[in-house]
Amino acid sequence: MFELSCDAILFDLDGVLVDSSPVIQRQWQRWATLHHIDMAAIQAIWHGRRAFEIIGEVAPHLDVDEESRWMRDAEAADVEGVIEQPGAIALLKLLPVESWAIATSGPRAVATARLHAVGIPVPQHFVTGDDVRNGKPHPEPYLLAAQTLGIAPERCVVIEDAVAGVEAGLAAGAQVIAVPTSHPAHELTRATVIVPRLADMRVAVSTGPAMRLTLSGPNL
Repeated sequence: MFELSCDAILFDLDGVLVDSSPVIQRQWQRWATLHHIDMAAIQAIWHGRRAFEIIGEVAPHLDVDEESRWMRDAEAADVEGVIEQPGAIALLKLLPVESWAIATSGPRAVATARLHAVGIPVPQHFVTGDDVRNGKPHPEPYLLAAQTLGIAPERCVVIEDAVAGVEAGLAAGAQVIAVPTSHPAHELTRATVIVPRLADMRVAVSTGPAMRLTLSGPNL
């Protein structure tokens, strides 16, 4: 069992709050086929990364900006198979709006479409790949998310599924809970705690002089 105390939770989106893997697989395969790119090369680097970073690595001969826009539009228009990660909505309903944020590598249009698809309201505090100069594993997304909440990153818990996201959270100074939805647990051991599923987590909110969140549950 584990127990962590914090003032805010910073969530990744894909693989943590939503399962969008069918769309990601479908649209990247479509793009790879169009451009004769090895899909395995894309899959080796895609978790937690922005589209233009992936395209720049696997196809630097293409117009990266144009191809990134193509991918953004394709993914935003396709929500078939996007579902809530078990326990996500129930957990969010327990949290005061000023105590959580989303920090995703995806474009705002894509992230918003996926939230709408599963019935999660677009949060008040919402950082996307469009808002930062440096994507994960750089800490900027989580530092900005903490800043929008007005809470020191050291008093935040990041919840992530990807190695790049775990590294971003740690580099920001936060504690990190990893859920092994896109990576096996043995690749996420740098996280503070590894939890089998988001649905296994419990949260208690205490008000007192200052609000505190206590996260608990089984760990691997």
